[in-house]
Amino acid sequence: MGGMHCRSLLVLAWLGLSASCFAHESLPVVTQVIVHKSERRLMLMQGDQVLRSYHVALGLAPTGDKQSEGDFRTPEGHYLLTRRNPRSNYFLSMLVSYPNDLDRADARKLGMRPGGAIMVHGLPNDLRKPMDYYSTKDWTNGCIALSNSDMIEFWLLVKSNTPIDIQP
Repeated sequence: MGGMHCRSLLVLAWLGLSASCFAHESLPVVTQVIVHKSERRLMLMQGDQVLRSYHVALGLAPTGDKQSEGDFRTPEGHYLLTRRNPRSNYFLSMLVSYPNDLDRADARKLGMRPGGAIMVHGLPNDLRKPMDYYSTKDWTNGCIALSNSDMIEFWLLVKSNTPIDIQP
């Protein structure tokens, strides 16, 4: 815990310093995040313009929409990025507003719980596999994972309550 806490403090200090360094410059305004699951691609959008594009890893069962807790699928649909967590078990994280009312209703019809805690995040703070595993495999429980360097840029450019559209 102590090591993770120290890393989080260092990251926060670095992010605070970076944000202040860029304060006088105009950072692009991200109006939407789009994820194309089949392409393993996350794009930061400003209107119709792609500002940044990143490779992502998805849930262990990436094909299809998330239906229930524990199915290892990444949800598909329209959500918001609602909460930022600099002290996550992963290198930074932003919560996706899954499940929405439709997701809950669909899971209820199946007699299941929809699950939750879907996030966009970096690598685990406690790596359990070689680094190349995380860059070449789908490895999350249903989240959307970026490299740590991409997550820093995502964190700086994407504000809370930005829409995220997760497509098949």
